[in-house]
Amino acid sequence: MAKPNKKGPVRTVDIYCANCTCALFKYRKGGKGALVKCFLERITKNHTQDNNHCPSCEQVFARATIIRGTPAIKFIGGKVRFK
Repeated sequence: MAKPNKKGPVRTVDIYCANCTCALFKYRKGGKGALVKCFLERITKNHTQDNNHCPSCEQVFARATIIRGTPAIKFIGGKVRFK
């Protein structure tokens, strides 16, 4: 499978914790679908310590994985929101 485009899309979204609305990431998202995964190379601003726990409420919102040979995090359904 092909790797994701490193430059990526221009549109950025802010990702928030669904529980406490704390800011987690600023991410370059492609397409208009749901937010399922997040490639680490496309994160422009990271507000978390370990990419899996919310810094405010300590809730686990994602799992680290490798997708198409690239490090990524897969979000747990209903744990994050984006604008």
